Amino acid sequence: MSEQNVAQIEFANVGAVARKNRVLRNTYLLLALSMVPTVIGAWFGVASGLSQTMLASPGVSLIVFLVGAFGFMFAIEKNKESGLGVALLLAFTFFMGVMLSRLIGAVLGMANGAQLVGMAFAGTSLIFFGMAALGTVIKRDLTGMGKFLFVGAMIVFASSLLMFFFPVKAFIMALVVMMLVIFSLYILYDINQVVNGGETNYITATMSIYMNVYNVFSALLSILGITSKE
Repeated sequence: MSEQNVAQIEFANVGAVARKNRVLRNTYLLLALSMVPTVIGAWFGVASGLSQTMLASPGVSLIVFLVGAFGFMFAIEKNKESGLGVALLLAFTFFMGVMLSRLIGAVLGMANGAQLVGMAFAGTSLIFFGMAALGTVIKRDLTGMGKFLFVGAMIVFASSLLMFFFPVKAFIMALVVMMLVIFSLYILYDINQVVNGGETNYITATMSIYMNVYNVFSALLSILGITSKE
């Protein structure tokens, strides 16, 4: 192999690493930005009393959540190569914040509700940074892991619909614990995909990781609420 070919290969490798780092950096920046409309949406839902309305109409809330979430995700994926994709993602995170206000409002109604929300936030942060560090350090391709996580996520989704009709406390606890484990591992998986070049679009990567963090926080807050003395 000539020196010129070696130089070209090295240049291509450097370029590939630079692209991966750029996608990872943009993903983290957009993920941090997406938390702002989420917090605003959650605050709006609680402050406006919308969270109580959703608690009073769980069936309607479920339909709105499913239609809104899947509609936004479809639109974001269709526009992931343009600035519109970013705008749709931020609108999506606001919507998810509003939907999260139902759970936050219920927990805040407890005597130690604010403390529980703070604990869930702290726990989610620890899980995210821990899994992000692992996902960056582990150089092995974890693509095979995605199949098992997808099956687990589908089980959680189907079980959550079943839970809606049969809200047994023990069943709910088992479900949210499973949800916590699966989406914590999904953070590791999705970040590893970006690091290894399996995901090259930062908008798609942000949406995936955002949903993981959202579900981890929801699971932690649910566990804390269920195990609270109230």
